[in-house]
Amino acid sequence: MADQVSKEPTVIKKYANRRLYHTGTSSYVTLEDLALMVRQGEEFVVNDAKTGEDITRTVLTQIIFEQENKGQFLLPIAFLRQLIQFYGDNMQALVPRYLEFSLGQFMAEQQKLREQFAKGFSGKGFPANPFGANPMAAMEEQVRSNMAIFQEAMRAFAPFAAGNKTESEPAADKKKGR
Repeated sequence: MADQVSKEPTVIKKYANRRLYHTGTSSYVTLEDLALMVRQGEEFVVNDAKTGEDITRTVLTQIIFEQENKGQFLLPIAFLRQLIQFYGDNMQALVPRYLEFSLGQFMAEQQKLREQFAKGFSGKGFPANPFGANPMAAMEEQVRSNMAIFQEAMRAFAPFAAGNKTESEPAADKKKGR
C-alpha cells in the first residue's frame, strides 16, 4: 500500500460572476465539465473565491438540477418528496450516511454486472456466455434485484418519513369534500 499516493482533490474556485476556475489546469470550466469529472471519478472541491468557504455540496446539487432540467430524470418524484420530509426530522442525521451506503452497494452490483458482460462478450468468437442462453434475462434479473435492494432500503425509512400521516387521511379528506 506504500505504492499508493493519496491524491489531493482538485480545487475549483467559484467567483462572484458564477464562473468556475479549475486551479489544476488554470482554465475556466462549466458545470458540465464538473459533471464529467465526477463521472470519471476525479475528486474535487469547490471553494468560494472570495470567502474560501467550501461550496462543493451546493455546486454538486446544481449539477443534479441542471441534469434534471435537461430531461434526464434520475430522481423519482416520490423519492424527492421522501427526501424533503427528512429535512428537520430527527432522522435527518442518519439519511446521508444511509443513502451513501445504499448507493455504494447499488454501484458495486452494477460494476459486477458490467464485469460479467465484459467477460461474456470479450475475445473473438464470443466464448461461452456466463449468463446462459439469454444474457438480457440475466441483466433484467440483476436490475430487478438492485431495485428490490433499493426499495427495501427506502422502505426501512418509510415509518420515519411518514411522520404523523396515516393511511386513512386521504379517505377522510374525501369525506370532507376536499
